[in-house]
Amino acid sequence: MMQKDRSVNVMGNPLKPCSNDPLTGFFRDAHCNTCAEDHGSHTVCALMTAEFLAYSKYVGNDLSTPRPEFGFAGLKPGDQWCLCAARFLQAHDEGCAPQVRLEATHERALEIVPLEILKQHAPA
Repeated sequence: MMQKDRSVNVMGNPLKPCSNDPLTGFFRDAHCNTCAEDHGSHTVCALMTAEFLAYSKYVGNDLSTPRPEFGFAGLKPGDQWCLCAARFLQAHDEGCAPQVRLEATHERALEIVPLEILKQHAPA
């Protein structure tokens, strides 16, 4: 059985939920929890934008097309989702990173994305 890492956000506080609708997270528990088996580090709680969804599809991860066989309705602008930390950093580098909810972003995201970059994308 997979052992969840402690549920702590990048600010050192208890991890808040990211999204129940659509249900997100590596564990599909509405939180950006992670564990050793989460090789993608699905730890960044991000607010989807049309620009980011188009970018993600362009680089090979289509998040907007429904995949009913996986119980996935497809994401639309305004949805919140636990993104892979490396994909978020890549989008940042390309100038199209979505907004981030720091209180719902897992501390392990910091292994990949510097806190200053996450803060740049947090709502004021």
